Amino acid sequence: MPTATVVIAAVIAFVVGAAISGFILFKLGISYRKQQAESAIGSAEAEAKRIVEDAAKEAENKKKIALVEAKDEIHKSRSELDREIKDRRSEISRQERRIQQKEENLDKKTDNLEKKEEVLHNKIKAAEERLAEAENVKQAQLQRLEEISGYTMDQAKEHLMSMLENELSHDKAVMIQNYEQQVKDEAEEKARDLISLAIAKCSADQVSETAVSVVPLPNDDMKGRIIGREGRNIRTLETLTGVDLIIDDTPEAITLSCFDPARREVARIALEKLIADGRIHPTRIEEMVDKAKREVEHKIKQEGERAVLETNVHGLNHELIKLIGRLRYRTSYRQNVLNHSIEVAHLAGIMASELGVDANLARRAGLLHDIGKALSYEIEGSHVQIGVDVCRKYKESPEVIHAIEAHHGDVESKTVVACLVQAADAISAARPGARSENYENYIKRLQKLEEICSSYDGVEKSYAIQAGREVRVMIVPEKVNDEQMVIVAREIAKRIENEMDYPGQIKINLTRESRVIEYAK
Repeated sequence: MPTATVVIAAVIAFVVGAAISGFILFKLGISYRKQQAESAIGSAEAEAKRIVEDAAKEAENKKKIALVEAKDEIHKSRSELDREIKDRRSEISRQERRIQQKEENLDKKTDNLEKKEEVLHNKIKAAEERLAEAENVKQAQLQRLEEISGYTMDQAKEHLMSMLENELSHDKAVMIQNYEQQVKDEAEEKARDLISLAIAKCSADQVSETAVSVVPLPNDDMKGRIIGREGRNIRTLETLTGVDLIIDDTPEAITLSCFDPARREVARIALEKLIADGRIHPTRIEEMVDKAKREVEHKIKQEGERAVLETNVHGLNHELIKLIGRLRYRTSYRQNVLNHSIEVAHLAGIMASELGVDANLARRAGLLHDIGKALSYEIEGSHVQIGVDVCRKYKESPEVIHAIEAHHGDVESKTVVACLVQAADAISAARPGARSENYENYIKRLQKLEEICSSYDGVEKSYAIQAGREVRVMIVPEKVNDEQMVIVAREIAKRIENEMDYPGQIKINLTRESRVIEYAK
């Protein structure tokens, strides 16, 4: 027991001693660290003080350097400014000397002008004195002549004029009559020469237009394919083109009948394409008719360009060229209007050249004089007024517009070109075989027939076929039903009976067809 106590006491004493030693060491460590920190702080303060002093010295040096540079720059700028001021002063001095010299020169010139003016004034004064003396001498001589003749100056003048008038009146009348007769004879002879020369130089071939076209077939079996099942193919073709297809006993041929050459040409081209292709059904017929219409439009453009090149007329608007090409499919009293216009252009140009007038202007007016006929089927009014409006729209010259307006005598001709176009038009139209009035009346009757049918609401389009013995009217199914078609047909028939003169009877054929098209995608 005592031994254990001793051990415990020893352990306690050891622990207490260790604790006291650790505390003493801790205190010593703190003191040592404090000393080190104070030493480091002192060093940092000394270093900071040194850095501040160095920075102050460096800033002072830079300040001195900047002041020196600024002084140098100021000195340099001042020197440049002084030099510039000196240059400007010298320039101003030179300008002042120059101005002073000019003022001196002006003063000298002013003095010279004043001297010349004074001399001129003296000369004018002397001339006025001499003129007055001459006037006095003249008056004295006139008084002396009046005393000798017994007439005053006015009486003598009147007497002389009366004598001259009496002597010259007869001679003047004779001379005027002779000149008038001479001018008439020469003008008539010259006109004959010009017209005969123009006709000799422009003997264009004319081919009479007919109302039918013949399409050859490879064999007679093709007729049945063109007619189609229950006639659907031929009905579709006639509906789309407005042309009557005549299929008779003529071997290997089909006749197309229509008064409109453009529609007949579209039908002919479409039918020829269908025959060459071999596939003939309504859908294919529609495609070929569309292609034929595009080909005809292209041909119209080519015909217009050909006419422009042939007549040597340049600078026409491209729309006017198209209208000229459309004249290829227009006739006037059975005379092709495009060939007639080209002929008139040549005639007018030849006569203008012989007269010394602008031949280019005369050819231009001659080519465009019937341009209104290209739109006479579409626009109401005379072809003269339509042509004037169209040419004015496309900025043609006033001389050309006046020639168009005056070529049928609607207005008085005021220019030589207008007179030449009028004469050339008469020459081209009046020569034997150029025109046939009966054919023109027939065309007008068919146009009137289509116009009456197309004027009704609900009518999409109408075509006169069978030489005017039948008219086919396409009805818009959304506007006119089956019951109303009977009423419309009766109204059309009554109006035709009241407004038109025609031989025999006319069949009014109304067609109402509904189509629904959808695409499977």
